[in-house]
Amino acid sequence: MAKNPPHTPETGLWNQLNAWMTKGPAGYTFLSLYTLITSALLITNPRTSLFTDIVFVLFLLLILAIYRSRLDMRFKVGLAVVALGFVLPYFGTLNPYYIDVATQAGIFATLAMGLNVVVGFAGLLDLGYVAFYAVGAYLWSIFSTPQIGNMISGATPVGEGWFYLFIIIGLMVGGLFGVLLGLPVLRLRGDYLAIVTLGFGEVIRVLAVNLDKPINITNGAQGIKDIERPPLFFAPALKALGFNLDNNQLYQLFFYFMVLLVVLITMLVVGRLKNSRIGRAWTAIREDETAAIAQGIPLVRMKLMAFAVGASFAGAMGVIFASKQLFINPPTFDLLRSISILSMVILGGLGNIPGVILGAVLVTLLNLQILPRIAEILRTAKEAGLPIPQSFDPTQYQRLLFGLLMILMMIFRPEGILPEDRRRQELHDHDDEPVEGQA
Repeated sequence: MAKNPPHTPETGLWNQLNAWMTKGPAGYTFLSLYTLITSALLITNPRTSLFTDIVFVLFLLLILAIYRSRLDMRFKVGLAVVALGFVLPYFGTLNPYYIDVATQAGIFATLAMGLNVVVGFAGLLDLGYVAFYAVGAYLWSIFSTPQIGNMISGATPVGEGWFYLFIIIGLMVGGLFGVLLGLPVLRLRGDYLAIVTLGFGEVIRVLAVNLDKPINITNGAQGIKDIERPPLFFAPALKALGFNLDNNQLYQLFFYFMVLLVVLITMLVVGRLKNSRIGRAWTAIREDETAAIAQGIPLVRMKLMAFAVGASFAGAMGVIFASKQLFINPPTFDLLRSISILSMVILGGLGNIPGVILGAVLVTLLNLQILPRIAEILRTAKEAGLPIPQSFDPTQYQRLLFGLLMILMMIFRPEGILPEDRRRQELHDHDDEPVEGQA
């Protein structure tokens, strides 16, 4: 009979410490002090520096600590509202760089949750997911700029107030393109499915490059600039409260809260789908398609629904991304972006919504903050005279460092940081099996 491995003193001590900090009076005290200290350090150190980077990462990890704690839900929600709804936006007015990083993390968290529906829930490997993101971005970019006049003679751009409607349109168009991708690949799985979806993503990118003739739809490799932004309806209220912020600061706050709202809606929708009849059907298809068909699950309908749901979130977020960036071009939506989003899902934990969000935040912080900071430290050390080869440029090795981190992660924790229970059990069932020759 298989026996569970004995708990070492270190493991038992960690479990006791973790339980002590996440429940009871000690849990409330710990989280309150953690929030107070990290918030105070952020607000009193707004200058961009290594110390502020570390504090910013610790502050974002507060959300993970809140999620993992076993405290009253009202306290957890209140703490999250204070952190994300007041402290971080106020800190963003002091240093816009960090609020932009948080917004980018939210954008990729939504994309990762959408891809998680396809890969994590239904088990369909998709390497062209960024194509749906591009569809939403180009949709708003074309219709909100004079580019629409190049495509349709005499047409004029839509007003800034149409932005909110185009988020819904982007959601529907993204879902439509998801169905168009799903139809040809219904009978494919594994490597063949990956190759076809990769090709689909490249087709969309190449079309964005070449659809500038004979009719100029995408403006080709030059991209589209001066994309319209939505109206700042809350600006008069902030000025009445005494907040004298310029338009750039107001738009940063707007897009931060807009992305945060979309992330919450995506979490709610994806979470409900996961625990519904549709989510259980996706799980059955992921585990065994033949058994799922034998149980009466409509395979075609469920696969198409997975592609459509995942793509719709990317299409909606593409509209927001284009409006935020003011300029898009085809290289923004290359294969590397799809691989990056897939790595967020795998790193965080396939099939687990909080894990996927954590993976998106970590990968975004690595790409935008941690790895550039390491490169800057190495460059400073090189200028200070440390024996670093002259030909070594740290900024060119950021992707190498990221790749090494992913390799180490897959070796030591292949199920991800916060894996789904089923996947963790599948990968570690052999740990409890007795070694051959032992009683």
